[in-house]
Amino acid sequence: MSIIIKHGYFINPSDNTSAPRDLLIEKGKVAEIGTGLTGDEVLDASGCVVCPGFVDIHCHFREPGFESKETIATGSRAAARGGVTTVVTMANTSPAIDNAGLVELVIRRASAEACINVLPAACATKGLSGTEITEMADLKAAGAVAVTDDGHDISSSKLMRHVLEYANMVGIPFLSHCEDEQLAAGGSMNEGYMATLLGIPGIPKAAEEIRIDRNIRLAELAGAHIHIQHVTTAGGVDIIRQAKKRGARVTAESAPHYFSLTEDAVSGFNTNAKMNPPLREKEDVQAIIEGFRDGTLDCIATDHAPHTPTEKRVEFTDAPFGIVGLETSLALTITHLVKPGHISLEHAIRLLSLGGARACQIDAGSLHIGAGADIAIFDPEASWTVNTLEFASKSRNSPFLGQTLQGRVMYTLHNGKIVYNATQ
Repeated sequence: MSIIIKHGYFINPSDNTSAPRDLLIEKGKVAEIGTGLTGDEVLDASGCVVCPGFVDIHCHFREPGFESKETIATGSRAAARGGVTTVVTMANTSPAIDNAGLVELVIRRASAEACINVLPAACATKGLSGTEITEMADLKAAGAVAVTDDGHDISSSKLMRHVLEYANMVGIPFLSHCEDEQLAAGGSMNEGYMATLLGIPGIPKAAEEIRIDRNIRLAELAGAHIHIQHVTTAGGVDIIRQAKKRGARVTAESAPHYFSLTEDAVSGFNTNAKMNPPLREKEDVQAIIEGFRDGTLDCIATDHAPHTPTEKRVEFTDAPFGIVGLETSLALTITHLVKPGHISLEHAIRLLSLGGARACQIDAGSLHIGAGADIAIFDPEASWTVNTLEFASKSRNSPFLGQTLQGRVMYTLHNGKIVYNATQ
């Protein structure tokens, strides 16, 4: 049966379409885009935006090894609830995804259990050790779409240069976690007023900025593309901006919590506001917003990092870093970027979909004739209150509990099949 999505406002960043359109879906693909279309089954999108399913290139689904926090199945359902139809999963599982067999394991599990596209990233160094480069050609051949030591930076500049050279030769993106771990050692939140007030060891902004600059310069030396993950500081945004001006092959992301929260969210020793890199200060939030506005930052990625309540219900310094983010990403983007007038809705959708797809060289984030019907349908005016008990994720570690946000996903389709329906 064919499905016709009618009465929606269609936004497609790949061809800058922003107009009322109907979409006809046949055999899981986009068959026609236009007006007055007919089909066997009608999906009424009145009052809603119809756009490419979102692409999140920074997610932790925890499988294998940490299934108590999240699984590929539950993570994919959380993604669908947030309008996300393609995710890139990080490699810091147990065991770490550092060989072709483990890449194939993730792909098989995703094929059997996920309701969206789950694309694995693999380790850049064996066991995330930062000492020996993985067989990137084999990893790519097995299905890895990127390499990364996310959660760790590579301390040796010489090895980092060789990682970038090898990734460039193989033609696989390198996703860079930028952190001087010696400078950040022992820290649990941003080094600043709030850390002093609470008596919590801090992580200085320089720990991130030093490595952003170093890693980009090594990528330039290697002639390679580098993608900078979870940018949080004004200095980091400016380093990337200047690198782009001089022609460096760099793309970058930040996450919704970094443009919607400051270090003040840690007040009361809230472990659900503990992440790495940490929440920063007001001027950093403003710089992240400007980075999205002027194109310095290419995409929004959640760094979805689930943890069990037991793990988070401890003293702040003992709690693990990370929050869940897939189910609040769109609403935070509309609430904190679009509604205040910082960026247009069209730009927001580009950041949530096509930007990440292009950074990781993924065929996603666009709707055109013949493309897979991966679609998000959302009401940009609908308000809702975050209730983590309603999350599809296994974990509840969100700092946005109880907040009222604007923008609600109504339907998510993957290959033309409805995988999330807010009315059911």
